[in-house]
Amino acid sequence: MVLANYQPKTNVTTYFQYLESHEIMLFGTLSVGSSCSFFYINSVLLFTLRSKQVFCETSRYILLFNLLFADTAALVSNLVLYFLSSLRIRISYYACGTLILLSVFTVTISPLTLAVMSLERFVAVCYPLRHATIFTMRSMSIIIALVWAFSFIHILIRVFMLLYVFTTSSPDLHMNDFCSKEAMFFAPIFNDFEEVYASILFLSVGVVIFASYIGVALVARSASTDKASARKALQTLLLHLIQLSLILTSTLNTTIMVAIARTVGRLALMRVYNLCFVCLNILPRCLSALIYGLRDQTIRPALMQNLCCRWRCSLFRNKNQ
Repeated sequence: MVLANYQPKTNVTTYFQYLESHEIMLFGTLSVGSSCSFFYINSVLLFTLRSKQVFCETSRYILLFNLLFADTAALVSNLVLYFLSSLRIRISYYACGTLILLSVFTVTISPLTLAVMSLERFVAVCYPLRHATIFTMRSMSIIIALVWAFSFIHILIRVFMLLYVFTTSSPDLHMNDFCSKEAMFFAPIFNDFEEVYASILFLSVGVVIFASYIGVALVARSASTDKASARKALQTLLLHLIQLSLILTSTLNTTIMVAIARTVGRLALMRVYNLCFVCLNILPRCLSALIYGLRDQTIRPALMQNLCCRWRCSLFRNKNQ
């Protein structure tokens, strides 16, 4: 009688474990598939922005290349971390630190570049006669260098904080958990620094984008302004605000997952994790390609041609003729 009751229970447990593992595999495949698709689009757009001279000499496209490069690097690092956690692979502390610092470094570059791109759109609409003298090749080089230098200083601060933690507490450098930002920056001092730094950074960038939006909206009401250009700039700035919000939310991903883990089961947590991975870590890294690659009339033809690998587009045109 005991065996009769025990066998179905074992089968049911095995069955649910089978469903659970296959559903996790399905979610993982969708997450990795979307990541690889966005990586391909970003890579093609990066190539497109270096394929013509007009893209290399125009301020907005130079800034877009810098933003895309940072987003693609962040996409690759997040994808590698996702692979390591999904396959349950543990790596050394130093290898994990390199991946995490690369991810943090690129996350800082993206919002700063969005702020500069918003200011560029503001000047282009509100002060079109001064735009060419303000955003020159020399000024663009200085601005991009300052953005990367600020991000590098952020990384140096974290490295010095790690050295301070090592000298005061002598932690074990053999990782007992999977590589993650939380496993790397384990001391409470990092949480305090992250909250202050993220608040100042995203609040400052948000104010810049919002102020640019208000300025363009006010100028768009005047009769002498190009209505179509102003409307397009307003849409771009609004998309920048959405992109900045997603990047800010991605920095709070750990807090969100910890709160959800207290109320749901393992399978539901994996569903939420994969959803957050796509929406918060992957989607913000592809919005630049969607905002500019599909909406910009100068980039779109070259991008579509490169996405179709050129020969397919020429074959399609020949059939229509």
